Amino acid sequence: MKLKKYNKLVVAADGGAASGKTTGARLISKKYNLKFLSSGLLYRFASYKILKFKPKNKILYLKKSFKKLKIQQLNKINLHSTKISEHTSIIAKEKKVRNILKAFQKRFAFKHKRVCIEGRDIGTVILPKADIKIFFKCDIETAAKRRFKELKKINPKIKLKDIKKSLKIRNNRDISRKNSPLLKSPDAIIVDTGKIKNIPDMVKKLSEIIERKIKYKYGSWNSS
Repeated sequence: MKLKKYNKLVVAADGGAASGKTTGARLISKKYNLKFLSSGLLYRFASYKILKFKPKNKILYLKKSFKKLKIQQLNKINLHSTKISEHTSIIAKEKKVRNILKAFQKRFAFKHKRVCIEGRDIGTVILPKADIKIFFKCDIETAAKRRFKELKKINPKIKLKDIKKSLKIRNNRDISRKNSPLLKSPDAIIVDTGKIKNIPDMVKKLSEIIERKIKYKYGSWNSS
């Protein structure tokens, strides 16, 4: 049996900072022809809009902005400045902001049917009924080195110890926050990226998870 075009596949990918969840989610999306969405970019976009336009009523402004948002816009703006990063960590704690972005992500999944959304509360809050839930984890040493390699290109003066400290703070904050904390869904499959040597190995590992689920649910897969 081949998977017909109207059949859905919803993948929820969660994990802490620098756990490999974004890379993993992108690999899944590319191989299985799924629409990809990063919740982290949505929060960064919200910060960008607030910092740039300084609305008097940011909640009302964000509601209007996210009703009109096209995903392609997220790739046309630099959302990774230090200022945006710092502001994002603040607004991500706000329940009203999270509710706006929660609604956007749910609409995205409903519209496209075949999706992969990555973040920190996807399997528990955004897509609790996802077909496949993957929780990415990684030891702090490997995660820090991974993030250091990325950021070194932008800031040659950055130090590994500072990144390690920052990741610890970020993960502790995400785990302990009141609204939608970082939690592993009970039915999520754990992928420890610290034990995966390279991209081909990650593709293999994730493919085994996806295809086992697809075979159980549909019999086989046709990505067209």
